[in-house]
Amino acid sequence: MKATRVYLVEDHGFTRDGLRVAIGREADLEVVGEARSGEEALEQLASARPDVVVMDIGLPGMDGIEATQRVKASQPGMRVVMLTAHRLSNEVLAAMASGADAFCLKASDPASLLLAIRAAAMGSTYLDPEVAEVVLSRMAQPAEPGTNLTERELEVLRAVADGLSNREIAERLEVSVGTVKKHVQDILERLAASDRTQAAVKALRQGLL
Repeated sequence: MKATRVYLVEDHGFTRDGLRVAIGREADLEVVGEARSGEEALEQLASARPDVVVMDIGLPGMDGIEATQRVKASQPGMRVVMLTAHRLSNEVLAAMASGADAFCLKASDPASLLLAIRAAAMGSTYLDPEVAEVVLSRMAQPAEPGTNLTERELEVLRAVADGLSNREIAERLEVSVGTVKKHVQDILERLAASDRTQAAVKALRQGLL
């Protein structure tokens, strides 16, 4: 049986070492590369050819959300497991909107990460049980017509509906990528949408676009 190829993107050496050891113990998983930043990972992923990328959300420079968006744009078949130290629903929704296939807390038992990796490799979606209830509760909250979106947020939402990436939206609106990310997170929160597509659909149904 062919082992699942795993690539680690984590800036903290101690955490990265722990991930490598935990994954390396599993006969069906193989660590094929490591990076300390999103930029470094993007340079190496094409040659490393992993099946699953374990991505820290809080990377220096390019964060894990933007790095995941770029991975998905350049390597659509590559699966991403997002790691975070936080249980914030906004952060989880932003991670899901970036295209991440699984979401796991760093503080969780290693078995949870292994489950997330295996689920992602099989094409499934995995959400850490410790945050699933919080996120599902947030997503279930109905968004009212005419949700209090600012004019700028509506501009971002229109661009999202056009299928633009955060970088493309930033160029169109002449703002920073970080500003666009913040707007997208706020839009997902206010529309109680799990991803960019759902946000666009809800906006169309509510007559916001």
